[in-house]
Amino acid sequence: MIVSSLAAVLLLVVSASPVAAAAPRPVEPMPPPVPAVAAPALLHRPGTQVRLPRGVKAPPRLSARSWLVADARTGDVLAAHDAHRRLPPASTLKALFALAALPDLSAARQHTVSEHELRGIGEGSSMVGVRPEVTYRIADLWRGVFLGSGNDAVRVLAGLNGGWEATVREMQATALALGARDTRVVSPDGYDAPGQVSSAYDLAVFGRAGLANPDFARYAGTPYARFPAGRWTFGIRNTNRLLTGADGVGRYPGILGIKNGYTSNAGHTLIAAARRGPRTLVVSVMNPRRGGPYAVYEEARQLLDWGFAAAPRVPPVGSLLPPRAPAAPVGAAAPAAPPRRASPSPVTTAAAPHTDGGPGLFLPLTFVGSSCLAAATLWLVRRRTAG
Repeated sequence: MIVSSLAAVLLLVVSASPVAAAAPRPVEPMPPPVPAVAAPALLHRPGTQVRLPRGVKAPPRLSARSWLVADARTGDVLAAHDAHRRLPPASTLKALFALAALPDLSAARQHTVSEHELRGIGEGSSMVGVRPEVTYRIADLWRGVFLGSGNDAVRVLAGLNGGWEATVREMQATALALGARDTRVVSPDGYDAPGQVSSAYDLAVFGRAGLANPDFARYAGTPYARFPAGRWTFGIRNTNRLLTGADGVGRYPGILGIKNGYTSNAGHTLIAAARRGPRTLVVSVMNPRRGGPYAVYEEARQLLDWGFAAAPRVPPVGSLLPPRAPAAPVGAAAPAAPPRRASPSPVTTAAAPHTDGGPGLFLPLTFVGSSCLAAATLWLVRRRTAG
């Protein structure tokens, strides 16, 4: 009789339970999440990368192997083509040389050049005309670097900066600190050397960083200067035609200069910056394959024109800003995992909702059955005691 009563009670409970009455719903597979495309990932893709809103023209189709245009103030990359393609940089690498060596060499310091300091300059190098036994101010030598692209001036300044190899190491460290990871420095003057490479991205990083240094910006934006030659001086002209308007290349309005380069291996390369109103753009162009020796300036001009027109509306595809935290070296120990939280108590687990049709069905029945069994046992005890 007791067993029959318990069975009836359990049957009523099961019939009344909405969990037992409803069949468990099959769990529908969730569609895979669409990964958000990180801006830096776009710049590592081949081809032209740009995000064009409706009504904004596409960037110009250029012959350069690699190029980039960015907002110099924010570091936002507006568009790029093969931004991280590693190519020989030619004398645009002098921008990195200046970033590394300028802070430690006083512009007013004077130095008399020796014959020994001019040894080792590569054959066919561009020369500004540094002569042994002539005393120069450091500022004169820097003008020789920026205006005349003088490998002779680089050789002397690198010697004063601790030596050729020490300068290579300092330049490499400076590039990494700026987040320019495509660059490998072999020769500080940009002379063709096996393994020496950079990228349009890295060159734009160097140009942007240079604009923040008043000395760099002043040298890079100087179109003409006088260069010492002992008891007399001679005039030198900046080889950046966008700055001087020489050789039939129109001077770009608002041009701030920076650095151009050429070698037979690298072709023509250029970092240029210009200001229009409150906005400053920096562009880099590497190795145009059509248009002759001055195509690098005309392609940079097209990028600047497009950038100034599009900048207010074009979302960035990347950034020239250095990463906030350096990547962990390969093989480094993983950071310690945060301590695990204590497992919830059985009561908390029982109260938690279930969506998979598993333990949530049996736990209430077990609880009800146990309660009924306890009540029946108490009834038997009382009945026997009463008898």
